[in-house]
Amino acid sequence: MATTTGAAAIPAPAALAALAALAHELGGDLLQLGPGLDPGRHAKDSALATPADVAPLAIARPLEVAQVSRILATCDAHRIPVVPQGGLTGLAGGGVPLAPALLLSLERLRRIEAIDAAAGTMTVQAGATLAEVQAAADAAGLFFPLDLGGRSAQVGGNAATNAGGHRVLRFGMMRALVLGLEAVLADGTVLSSLGKVLKDNAGYDLKQLFIGSEGTLGVITRLVLRLQPKPASQATALCAARSYAEGLALLQRLRTGLGGRLSAFEVMWPAFYHLATNLAGREPPLAGGHGLYVLVEALGQEPEHDAALFESTIAAALADGTIEDAVVAQSGPQARALWEIREGSGAFRRHHWPQLPFDVSFAPGEIGAFVEDCDARLKARWPRAKVLYLGHAADGNLHVSIKLDEHAGSAREMDDVVYAAVRDRGGSVSGEHGIGACKRDYLGHTRSTAEIQVMRRLKAALDPNGILNPGKVLPDEPARA
Repeated sequence: MATTTGAAAIPAPAALAALAALAHELGGDLLQLGPGLDPGRHAKDSALATPADVAPLAIARPLEVAQVSRILATCDAHRIPVVPQGGLTGLAGGGVPLAPALLLSLERLRRIEAIDAAAGTMTVQAGATLAEVQAAADAAGLFFPLDLGGRSAQVGGNAATNAGGHRVLRFGMMRALVLGLEAVLADGTVLSSLGKVLKDNAGYDLKQLFIGSEGTLGVITRLVLRLQPKPASQATALCAARSYAEGLALLQRLRTGLGGRLSAFEVMWPAFYHLATNLAGREPPLAGGHGLYVLVEALGQEPEHDAALFESTIAAALADGTIEDAVVAQSGPQARALWEIREGSGAFRRHHWPQLPFDVSFAPGEIGAFVEDCDARLKARWPRAKVLYLGHAADGNLHVSIKLDEHAGSAREMDDVVYAAVRDRGGSVSGEHGIGACKRDYLGHTRSTAEIQVMRRLKAALDPNGILNPGKVLPDEPARA
């Protein structure tokens, strides 16, 4: 994983004095200062750890937006780098400090402020977790459709990385689920655009600047989330196909047969299926030996009709040979058991660790060819490398995982091989996890020179002193302001 950093530097004495004065002004434990400050859990996410010789200048845990504004204004005036942090479940190093900085944790800004059933919205502070938002929507008889394995992620971080997850083909990425947003700019300006209106063409849609920008343009503090009616039915099945081509044929049949009910289409190649069943100590619901395994979910509002339609659609795919075998969950626990296979819980750390994860995307029709090409390139250099493939497929998102052991190359060598294969097939180096620190050296594989230049202009306009999350997203950005 590429994590080029600039030279670590301590701010001038005047800057440190300004932080001390701010800590006194805020009071309590809202702003803890170094030296000798132990970052603890704030020093790493799921992909990257802070360099051992880097200690935070301070850790801020504000309770309200005005405090976020005050902290950023002070840091901007004194050129103090700021690393915004959410739940630290990210997989690209986006919330990890690479040089001395103030760590701005949003964990205390977690109130669910309002649910408007008529508008189908929830107004929430950025530090609320995805699990809390899902539960609050459910308690109100509504549904927040974003779902992914890391439900302890904060929704502000979900927006900052434009999170995807399992249900993108029906409900879209996080970008499609945010109606309004409040963000604090580097100079402390609070930009509040918390509208609940679905149709709003009044000038530039400023909230979209911050969604997916990974805290480099501003710090998201509040959101208006778009809710859906709570599904009355859920149907889940695991299918086996001969190859990815047949998997695509199944996708087309399900889209036609189920219409808008299809909510998830998750593909697993045999090595991953073996890991998540046999090696994990689970009885495989379907036998091994198939070329592809597909987890399918449909959500609807007519339980009896939806169940019959789902089963008949799967049965028709079996009858005409589109798929070779299938099992349909008959209860909630059976459905959860099938989802546990896809999420690979309990198996990775025992049998495939440490791992080097990749999150890439293509037009869905390209995924099968990419897997063959990528596997051939990797095995040509490291014949015994252990590589797993799985993904969301219907939205073009594929995850590749390589076990980092004596049979594999270095992380950088394997990054070079995989991302070259992505570039050559016109894919994206990040489907849903963001760029962060880990992939910024490869941004040019996906974005043109002109696109990156415009990104730099936006950064310079909104964060002219470069204090916000330095060393992230853009290539060759220093890790300090």
